Amino acid sequence: MALTRQRNLRTGMTVWDFYKNPVISGACLRRSTRADVVIVGAGVSGALIAHALTEAGFRPLILERRRRALLGSTAASTALLQFELDTPLTALGASIGHSRASKVWLASAGAVNDLRTATHRLGIDAHMNTRPSLYLAGNRLNAAGLKREVLARQKIGLPSEFLDVRALRQHFDIDRAAAALSHGNAEANPIQLAAGFLAAAIKSGARLHAPHEVVDLQCSKRGSTLTTADGLEISARHVILSTGYELAKIVPPGDSQVISTWALATRPQPRALWPQKALIWEASEPYLYARSTHDGRVICGGQDGQFADSGKRDALIPRKTRQIERQLGHLFPHIDPRAAVHWAGSFGASSNGMPTIGEIPGYPKCYAVMGFGGNGITFSMLAANLLKAAIAGRKDPQARLFGFQ
Repeated sequence: MALTRQRNLRTGMTVWDFYKNPVISGACLRRSTRADVVIVGAGVSGALIAHALTEAGFRPLILERRRRALLGSTAASTALLQFELDTPLTALGASIGHSRASKVWLASAGAVNDLRTATHRLGIDAHMNTRPSLYLAGNRLNAAGLKREVLARQKIGLPSEFLDVRALRQHFDIDRAAAALSHGNAEANPIQLAAGFLAAAIKSGARLHAPHEVVDLQCSKRGSTLTTADGLEISARHVILSTGYELAKIVPPGDSQVISTWALATRPQPRALWPQKALIWEASEPYLYARSTHDGRVICGGQDGQFADSGKRDALIPRKTRQIERQLGHLFPHIDPRAAVHWAGSFGASSNGMPTIGEIPGYPKCYAVMGFGGNGITFSMLAANLLKAAIAGRKDPQARLFGFQ
């Protein structure tokens, strides 16, 4: 029996299939072995964590159940690299306390900056560009609610401005009641981004082995043993489960749930794009989001549904695509909203939009990364920082914010 709950994480051709992406394959293990750290999962989380650990002097062993790295949900990501959580700062403060909510949001902003800095330092060509983001008034926050949200962000030092209907129309040619404008976010090609970090980790001593399905994990204070479907055993001092939305069965699910989502990408139309190529999303439930690519395509998605059945999800692709096309055309009448490609995927969500990152209760030195919501890559960077500190034996004050409660 597999350690993780296997899911069909995505269906359809994604926008990233238009571009030349690196292929990173791992050699099969031929015999049992040991490592200081074993990372289960070679998506963007595993890649960022592996690189962070190599920088700290470790040589992690990475196991991936698919035939090569980056074939899971990373390939379906739309890669809006934002510090804003799905849950507004004001709403999160009301839920978990304003002091803790402020620290969570600041940690997310720090993770975006760390990711941008590391990407540029390593010379990774993933078409990463800094972008502002627009949070449009919707059924979750109206104009008055957005004004309170902007004030809350400004109070803790986050760069945010309130745009009324006139300013929004003047500066971004968008006809909505209001928006919160934030600065310092980014966009990237998620496959190229993850591949760059994974390649850097391997160059620095990390080992990637695939395909290997982990079917058992035994953890103790003295160390852990992972058993693969082909009967190999890997001994490790530390184990990190970065299996994305295929959650490991030993991980307490908490209030998490798997959500279905749909997205499309248009033909290239660089002259039709909106000012500053801002990342766009709505203060609505469910929300629409949009961004552009380096060659002028528009990526747009949303229409999220609270179910995990991939058959039901995929059957809805034609209808959801038409709905997203209509919404995109309404938002930007001068853009051709017709889909050149469309796809469906699954992702995890928590009730407050926060990730869970830390040691699994009852499993010493075994850690899980559960990067929920629309900030998956941002939370992956946060996880890399937190787990590097934990495995190196350093206390990180942010660890208590995101650990299992």
